[in-house]
Amino acid sequence: MSGRLDPELMRGSLDLMVLSVLSAEDGYGYSIAQSLRDASDGMVDVKAGTLYPLLHRLEADKLVRSRWDDSTGRRRKWYELTAKGRRRLDKQAREWERYAECLRRVLVPVLGGAT
Repeated sequence: MSGRLDPELMRGSLDLMVLSVLSAEDGYGYSIAQSLRDASDGMVDVKAGTLYPLLHRLEADKLVRSRWDDSTGRRRKWYELTAKGRRRLDKQAREWERYAECLRRVLVPVLGGAT
């Protein structure tokens, strides 16, 4: 796939994507953005001005926790998923799966194909 997704389309799912990345491994801002780019074949390219406020909000909501670490030679703020974050991720992933299936059914006349 090529091209970036419309930011308006991502608005409702970016939290879910970040929580999903953190469910695989802890990460710091740049590594989270890179994981999103890699997993989406470049379609999701989140800028720092979007990512860091989102991470701070997830932390305020206790969905992630952070810690400072400089063991790599550079001081970085690492984020990890909390148990509450895992529950939210599981719930939202199921909801998005249902939503995506609904969209597929509704868009059949436009895109063609069977559901």
